Amino acid sequence: MTTHTEARAVRLGLRANLAQFSLLVLVNALVGGMLGQERTVLPLLADDVFHLSAYTAALTYILAFGSTKAVTNFAAGTLSDRYGRKPVLVAGWLIALPVPAMLAWGPTWGWIVAANVLLGVNQGLTWSTTVIMKIDLAGPERRGLAMGLNEAAGYGAVAATAMATGAIAEHAGLRPEPFLLGAAYLVLALGLSVFAVRETREHARAEAALHPVQAVAERELTTRQIARRTSFGDRALSAASQAGMVNNLNDALAWGIFPLLFAAHGLSVAQIGVLAALYPAVWGAGQLVTGWWSDHIGRKHLITAGMLLQAAAIALVAEGTTFPAWAAAQALLGLGTALVYPTLLAVIGDVAHPAWRARAVGVYRLWRDGGFAVGALLAGVLADAYGLTTAIWTVAALTAASGLTVAVRMYETRPTTP
Repeated sequence: MTTHTEARAVRLGLRANLAQFSLLVLVNALVGGMLGQERTVLPLLADDVFHLSAYTAALTYILAFGSTKAVTNFAAGTLSDRYGRKPVLVAGWLIALPVPAMLAWGPTWGWIVAANVLLGVNQGLTWSTTVIMKIDLAGPERRGLAMGLNEAAGYGAVAATAMATGAIAEHAGLRPEPFLLGAAYLVLALGLSVFAVRETREHARAEAALHPVQAVAERELTTRQIARRTSFGDRALSAASQAGMVNNLNDALAWGIFPLLFAAHGLSVAQIGVLAALYPAVWGAGQLVTGWWSDHIGRKHLITAGMLLQAAAIALVAEGTTFPAWAAAQALLGLGTALVYPTLLAVIGDVAHPAWRARAVGVYRLWRDGGFAVGALLAGVLADAYGLTTAIWTVAALTAASGLTVAVRMYETRPTTP
């Protein structure tokens, strides 16, 4: 058990851990870059290279990615509590080693789907552990800011890489050149994770030691009890879990359906790359402010407003027919997501005790990234049956309903004292 003396020896806070925190921000940017290499190119690859005419079939890579990442998120929390954060992070990068080559030279669509299974494991292990490690280092006082910096780095890299791969594909073709960028990210991230990142589990134990009255009972919670509390039992945790799932449901729509809609209206690959990058660019940059903002005004109202703004932006995509209209919609979608994304993670960090926080993050991310799979299935089936516009309108309605659920069910979780 960590004693009060040991708890004081391990210092919590962003300033006290600035070097390691900054390094983890860089690593998470590389995690985002691995995802960003697909955002522009893969939907077009399904259509132009593999000639998949059915939307449901074309979105199987998102289904594979989301399902695998969701399950891996759940495992990552438990594994990082049992074995430490750093071994899980390194394992995530090792698993991704074949991914760029499979995307660049895979001879059939099955290879692309298999690459996204591995990518889902990579993203689940690496993104989950960088989130957990930053929560460990930051302590309770600046948790929203910490999550804002983490998600800004990740999704800023998604945006930059989506735009870069779109530009590369415009000049060099859809394969293999765009995916060589992901290979470079992978080598750099693995090196940093092995040789520079340090373990942070003692920081969580130090924070847990500051709650001695609760510590024994909280440590005795089983993983099943934590999953039930996070998914259904606690009003704030369960509201955050459903909002996270719907958020990534509409992200699956933006990833898989929007580029096909834009291409159907005659936009070039470079223009589609700009639109694909604009949404995560605003999302990533906005989180630099929204995470910090939630530390000062609270979590609940930002999440509610963000979900409703996302719904309005998705409706604008459905109604739009021109590049400027879609650009405005993508910017609004990014802003709405920026209000939601780091704030939901801050809610989990606020409510979950340090003794079981990593597992709660894993459960939340299981629900959240399960939204990719649900979104891929829902959008694909609706688009095949009724057209792209109907699929987009349906997701807009679901996103609005999710925001209203947060308004009704969630209680405010922001700590009022350090």
